[in-house]
Amino acid sequence: MKGDFHIHTYYSDGVFSPEKIVDLAVDAGLEVIALTDHDNVLSYKVAQDYINSKNINLKLIPGIEVNTLYKDYEVHILGYFADATKSDFKALLKTQQQARIKQTKEILRLLAKKEGIKIAFEDVKDMVAEGGSIGRPHIAKAITNVGGTSNVMEAYSKYIHKDSPVYVERKTVSPFDAVEIIYDAGGIPVIAHPYDIDIAEKLIKELMNCGLRGIEAYHRKHSPAIVEYFSTMAENLGLIVTGGSDFHAPNIMNGQIILGKNFVPEWIYDGLIKEKKNIDLAG
Repeated sequence: MKGDFHIHTYYSDGVFSPEKIVDLAVDAGLEVIALTDHDNVLSYKVAQDYINSKNINLKLIPGIEVNTLYKDYEVHILGYFADATKSDFKALLKTQQQARIKQTKEILRLLAKKEGIKIAFEDVKDMVAEGGSIGRPHIAKAITNVGGTSNVMEAYSKYIHKDSPVYVERKTVSPFDAVEIIYDAGGIPVIAHPYDIDIAEKLIKELMNCGLRGIEAYHRKHSPAIVEYFSTMAENLGLIVTGGSDFHAPNIMNGQIILGKNFVPEWIYDGLIKEKKNIDLAG
């Protein structure tokens, strides 16, 4: 089935509602999608209710992207089919949300104290849907909105990085915890866009001990050579291959929607379904 298994909505740092994403997916000729907002699963029910109410022919996979830290690396863990009612999974989401709020409030405090840039926390919170995940993109946008910088990229370069005197690192969970919790909730843990991590192969092997079951080899940032590299690695390690557009917003450069861009093989969906059955049998 033609699908896209890495999509963000305005419940995290995407710009569109779940309903809008569903419509775009149908327009793109997709048959199955996964909404993978950062550190929450709220968009799933909204999208599924919309699909049901409009009798839309589109399959929806429960998904999430958990932001984690390991040493000096930011590691993102995708999770598919996790049971969101499991206590450890719910606790993970709560921990992640609290960390996001604490980080944001501390950065805003330092911006006001050291740079004279005053931003109300509510103004950042209002950038996401109710209960959604606030993060660095929203802080950067808020800085720009109050005239602290001329654009979002400047906000990042001046304030949203480790060397900035106003930046505070988020106290997030480890990738090992995220993988284990997703797996224990009956989900499929997958390492996202591994090309971003120069220790990917070593880390992937270590994460397998906690239940890692897949590698996101197909990603809009991955060249054909990188896709081949991580696909071969997955095959050698007995892991499944996944992929997606990592869609957040229309391409600003040319105004195109890249949701469902034709680079995710149709067999990816079959691999996810087969792996979910294997996990359920093992459980």
